Amino acid sequence: MAAIVPSGVARMQQARSDRSLFSTSDDNAMMKQIQGTHSPDGREFDVKPILLIIEDVMHRAAAPLPGTIISSTLQGTQAQLDAVDEKALHSGFSDILELLAYTINKISCEISCKCSGGGDAHATTVSLFNTLSSYPWDAKVVVALAAFAVIYGEFWLVAQLYPTNPLAKSVAHLKQLPDIMERAESLKPKFEALGGLIKAMLDLTKCIVEFKSLPSQYISQDTPEMVTATAHIPIAVYWTIRSIVACASIIMNLIGISHEYIASTTEAWELSSLAHKVNNIHSHLSKQLSLCHQHIAMMKHDEAYRTLVRLFETPHIDNMKVLKALIYPKDDQLPLFESSTKRRVSIETLRRKIVLLLISELDFSQEELSLFDSMYREAKQNPSRPESHHEVVWLPITDRSTPWTNEKQQQFESSQNTMPWLSLHHPSLLDPAAIKYIRDYWHFTKKPIVVVLDQQGKVVNLNALHMMWIWGSLAYPFTSLKEEQLWKEESWKIELLADSIEPLIFNWINEGKYICLYGGEDIDWIRKFTTTAQAVARAANIQLEMLYVGKSNPRDKIRKNNSVIVAENLSHVLPDLTLIWFFWIRLESMWHSKVQHGKSVENDQIMQEIMMMLSFDGSDQGWAVISRGTGDMAKGKGEMFLMSLTQFDQWKDQIDQRGFLPALNNYIQELHTPHHCNRLILPGSTGSVPDMVACAECGRAMEKFIMYRCCTD
Repeated sequence: MAAIVPSGVARMQQARSDRSLFSTSDDNAMMKQIQGTHSPDGREFDVKPILLIIEDVMHRAAAPLPGTIISSTLQGTQAQLDAVDEKALHSGFSDILELLAYTINKISCEISCKCSGGGDAHATTVSLFNTLSSYPWDAKVVVALAAFAVIYGEFWLVAQLYPTNPLAKSVAHLKQLPDIMERAESLKPKFEALGGLIKAMLDLTKCIVEFKSLPSQYISQDTPEMVTATAHIPIAVYWTIRSIVACASIIMNLIGISHEYIASTTEAWELSSLAHKVNNIHSHLSKQLSLCHQHIAMMKHDEAYRTLVRLFETPHIDNMKVLKALIYPKDDQLPLFESSTKRRVSIETLRRKIVLLLISELDFSQEELSLFDSMYREAKQNPSRPESHHEVVWLPITDRSTPWTNEKQQQFESSQNTMPWLSLHHPSLLDPAAIKYIRDYWHFTKKPIVVVLDQQGKVVNLNALHMMWIWGSLAYPFTSLKEEQLWKEESWKIELLADSIEPLIFNWINEGKYICLYGGEDIDWIRKFTTTAQAVARAANIQLEMLYVGKSNPRDKIRKNNSVIVAENLSHVLPDLTLIWFFWIRLESMWHSKVQHGKSVENDQIMQEIMMMLSFDGSDQGWAVISRGTGDMAKGKGEMFLMSLTQFDQWKDQIDQRGFLPALNNYIQELHTPHHCNRLILPGSTGSVPDMVACAECGRAMEKFIMYRCCTD
């Protein structure tokens, strides 16, 4: 029987009726009617396997046919389509189909019957809701969409097979498909609109189903985000099923149609209008889904954070639980990267080892990296040494609020490839909860830190970087107790101050020479000071060796000073600016280390000397320190020290009685004015900068300022 084709006037009236249903007031009235059909019996269904099959049907049905023009909106690659079958088979498809197959076919028959020859779309939709009354909302829409997929799939199955399959050819003739395919060009707008609406229905259906899959342990039904979504899901289901009715009507009414009907664009416009409506609903519901995911992510973040806090407060038999929770808690990939072999490795490689977590941002300074590298290689070169039984892991901290760019990736890979130790394969693997814990409990801000975990995963040092700069591998096993022990064995002497920045220093000490370390940027003062100091040494009949150590954060000016000092043979220099940087970073590390152990100028003599040295560097003038072996040390700012040497004749008579250094120190103290000012630039904060700092010279509380300093020459 030929399809009953509505007249142009009737179609316009139907279109106006459809448009009126888009209004809010009519939506409310219509939803009361739909809600009245909803009477779930309590059964719950995992409809995802069926949804996968529906997608597969829609994708394959949309594949191009010979001689026809079909919308490619839903096309997918063959590999994707084949994967759908595998997913469905392994996702309990058979079980859920056994429960729903009868209903799907029943709904399919109802749609076929009521959509043939026209009819009231809303009434048909309500009828389908009545049939589906006992199902939850997500099952209603998936069952209805599956029923349509049967109709849609059967239509295109015959259309695709009839040129080559005799049975399909006979069925196609009964459905007049050859005639329809011959007029494919005329049907192009209709099929494109149909494809657009089917895609919109699929997107909205997947969104509805995803709400059902949200983990209840992280988001409950009374969460505001879920309350809003739940209120909108029924209308989303209604318009999806309403669209299914419209699509089915197009397919059913292709049989026995006239050329004039084919050429009509009214139905294409109606399908496009419905697609617009469904897409709008999908957009709104997707935003709610995004809010739900944000809520879940926040809850998971809080849970992961609390787990970390609890784990680090609990004793363990090994370090695996702690390291997995901190570095990467999942088992889906190997999280660590070994640069020497260019391969990824498991956290298991750290089991029962002392682990040094090197935590920094991406812009790790090359000076720090090269020195840390040399210390690491020195410790690892002899496997029998106890300090080789540890492992370093770099955890890069990045700002997740900014996009990850190619430039950042290159910067990360550049640092990673130069590190001989382990590193996180990618910064994105570090959970935000771990980053929050590192900032909150380990006080990481911007400067690199090294947190030490013992073999059981217990934190034994919140920042061992300072003791590593001070003592190198002697600091093994890098615990706070070891740090305290090392300080008890130290006194303020030239070996502690200069360490190994210049190997000749130890020869000078053994030879009983006087050693002068001096710094500053003023080359005129440097000329005067070195010349005067050498003259005084000759007059006092002492052997004096002088070494220029510049300023912290050395740049071009210090490099130029080095060149002048060498050219004019004024003193020894440190030819590598990294060594100058290391001299000052060790002093800063001493300050941090002492602060971590509760020391201050008032209760620690070494701390007083460190503060004095840092205040020298913070001034605009030069400075000098003269020492002999482990004995006394004379020190002072540039002008005062130079004046003391210039006025040598006024204190030289005391040398025989006191000794050279005590006599010099006594004269420097006499030149001190009662009121003076020190400027102290404290090292960058790692969470340990005290509120009050006493002056290293007079003991009075220093006025506190905040200073930001960059690489100035």
